[in-house]
Amino acid sequence: MRLDELLDELQAHVEVVRATRDRVSGLLEAVLSVGSDLDLETVLRRIVESAVTLVDAEYGALGVIGDERLARFLPVGMDPETILRIGPFPTGRGILGLIIRDPHPLRLHDLSEHPDSFGFPPGHPPMNTFVGVPIRIRDTVFGNLYLTEKRGGADFDEDDEAVLRTLAAAAGVAIDNARLYDDVRRRERWLAATSDLTRSLLSGDSPADVLRTFTETVRDMTDADLVTLAVPVPGTDDLVVEAAAGPLADRVRGLVLSGESTLMGKVFGSGETITSSDLSHDPGAVVATAVGSELGSAFLLPLGTPERIHGVLQVANRTERPQLTEAVLRMVTGFADHAALALEIAERRRDAELLTVLQDRDRIARDLHDLAIQRLFATGMTLQSATRFIEHPEALERVESAVDALDDTIKVIRSTIFSLKSRGRDAGPGLRSRCLREVDAVTEMLGFAPTLRVDGLLDTRVPESIAAQVIAVLREALANAARHAHASRVEVHVEADDKHVRVRVRDDGVGPPSAPTRDSGLGNMRERAETLGGACSFGPSPDGGAVLEWHVPLD
Repeated sequence: MRLDELLDELQAHVEVVRATRDRVSGLLEAVLSVGSDLDLETVLRRIVESAVTLVDAEYGALGVIGDERLARFLPVGMDPETILRIGPFPTGRGILGLIIRDPHPLRLHDLSEHPDSFGFPPGHPPMNTFVGVPIRIRDTVFGNLYLTEKRGGADFDEDDEAVLRTLAAAAGVAIDNARLYDDVRRRERWLAATSDLTRSLLSGDSPADVLRTFTETVRDMTDADLVTLAVPVPGTDDLVVEAAAGPLADRVRGLVLSGESTLMGKVFGSGETITSSDLSHDPGAVVATAVGSELGSAFLLPLGTPERIHGVLQVANRTERPQLTEAVLRMVTGFADHAALALEIAERRRDAELLTVLQDRDRIARDLHDLAIQRLFATGMTLQSATRFIEHPEALERVESAVDALDDTIKVIRSTIFSLKSRGRDAGPGLRSRCLREVDAVTEMLGFAPTLRVDGLLDTRVPESIAAQVIAVLREALANAARHAHASRVEVHVEADDKHVRVRVRDDGVGPPSAPTRDSGLGNMRERAETLGGACSFGPSPDGGAVLEWHVPLD
């Protein structure tokens, strides 16, 4: 019987050794798995999955720390429906915040009994046992591993904690390598994009096309949800979103930002970078309001030098997306500096080309005046003096007609000379600026500033005859909204493409009258559209209020 007891005890020791061997083997496999990939997102996900498997936990998560709070939270063990039912991810309060403030391993028998417990939101699965360990990269805490609900109902023991600490050490190395690799890839893309941008600008590509490419490149480099570039509107103190990239770009492209009360206006006026962790709740974030989606982490930086700012670049992520890091900000700032320098060089080149054209025009005008006109004038004088010796009436009439024709030719040449000298020097105000002035003028009547979006080549594609009608229609529509709509919000959209120019004015007021008594204003707008071969409509908006749509062909 004593021999049986010894054999049973030996068998128990063998089982313990086997379990230890299996755990060490699993730990080695987990370390190899974590370090076998250089994509940061994949590495983080593998760390949590390996931790859950090693300590036989039902749930696990990795929290990435940023600004003394959880900037990211990657859960494992919950289905998407449960995650959606729980709501927003934790930010670092309660037990999770305790490990952030005091980065040391923590094991608990029951989460709810700890004095720092914050409780669970509705719909959260029950959790009791808990173990958490920090993940360090050199001397900095990158984040924390959280494991709950050990299968079988047992508590997490010292061996579980030791395994997680070993995995956390390996995870820190893997995360550091992935981040370094990601930085190298971003830098390579940045250098290639900078070269392409400079080549495009100096090869004479359209600045508008270059700016659109620039925003697309920034979004590709940062993997952001929305990248916008606002440039100043000539003759005003306002900005317009000239280019935008991302799934939400169509909602803000062409949006006009009035004054320095907006975040972009502040950056343009001060030349300083602004960062935000919750952009949608900033009162000056007009772009975030127009998007209609919750934007979280964002930064806004000037494009250019303090003496000459070409525009304002904004990079933003949705609230559920990762926080934009300081490394991303530095990379985009460097890229923006190179882009601003390239824009400056391109502008100087265009100015030099324009100066050459103007000088050429002056030379042509001078030659026409000094050579062509003088010779024509002398020829006319000679013919006129010769009429005294012509006795045949028909011949005399022909010579006098030739003299009159020479006089007309001289007038045409003089008109051409004046046009050559004045063209490019006395350009009138653009349609964009005029639209902006109309919107500003009605602000006092409305009691608030309407939202304005301008898209397309309004200043170059729309002829003056149509631009004047656009301004008249816009003035009438805004006046009607101020007098009759009783609205709290008015949206104006003026757009020009290759074939049409469109004006759309929408408000959230009382809507069109059921039985209109007079139709003079709307009738005038319809007549303006029909005269130019277009159309005008006015009716209820799907979201309440009223909407006016006016469009005419450009040809």
